[in-house]
Amino acid sequence: MERSTRERPALFRALGKNSPPEQIVVGEVTYQLAEVFKHDSWAATALYHCIQKSGDPKDGDQHGVVCKFNRVQSILGLPTGWLGRLLANREAFAMQRMVNTVGIPNDLGAVWSEGKHFPNAVAHPFVPGHPLGSKEEVNDKFFPDLLSYLLEVHEQKMAYVDLHKRENILVGEDGKPYLIDFQICYRSAAMRSFTLPTTKLILKLLQYSDMYHFTKHVKRLRPDQIEQLGLTKYTKRPWFIRAHRTIAVPLRQTRRKFLTLIGVRGKSGRSATETFAEHAFRCDEEKNKAA
Repeated sequence: MERSTRERPALFRALGKNSPPEQIVVGEVTYQLAEVFKHDSWAATALYHCIQKSGDPKDGDQHGVVCKFNRVQSILGLPTGWLGRLLANREAFAMQRMVNTVGIPNDLGAVWSEGKHFPNAVAHPFVPGHPLGSKEEVNDKFFPDLLSYLLEVHEQKMAYVDLHKRENILVGEDGKPYLIDFQICYRSAAMRSFTLPTTKLILKLLQYSDMYHFTKHVKRLRPDQIEQLGLTKYTKRPWFIRAHRTIAVPLRQTRRKFLTLIGVRGKSGRSATETFAEHAFRCDEEKNKAA
């Protein structure tokens, strides 16, 4: 880190002053907290390992789970538990719809701790590997496989929405891609009882956005595959993303300056300088130091 930083104030932490529980029960299996990947305003995400009857973590455990606890901390007295439940249900729904897609982890069902159900939590199997690096060397099948997962998401009348974040793309120890974090995915209202006239348009724009951000990753790491994968039309930034950036970029810069001001981030304002930074940024920092 650039300088000593501190954890976010409770207001800017999904669980407030609390941390992810030390033990959880998912599918009648008990898991012990191993590592907190991140804890930001939206969620606290942690890795848990299965424990034996003796109470000790299993050596070389390959049955860990990643559990995301979505926001419950109130904002200036306004409750947000409903938001945490909404985000958890959205992600669980998406993983259930994609249950037959190899590169997308399955939803493991309800999360419990000390006899209490956490409706704001969602868990999936841990995928051994690491987040896609900014200079990652991937094999020839990596992006074609990832594209097939994304197109399957679109076939299910959904849009992933969050593909601009490379930390949502994992490189498995087997060298294959895995797509995680469906927290803010969009599902078409056509799948519900009530349909808005704008539903198809919103879905179309968000799916196009998925393809644009996917193409950015390919362009950075495997530009030789752009034409092969039929991505040429997605290399130029569409008007609706340009419009979004005119608002989003100033807000992001203001947010970075604020987090720096209160001592949560280093002077650059980058996520990598924050306690519980995104796993992908931490991995890149470690690689840069090693180099």
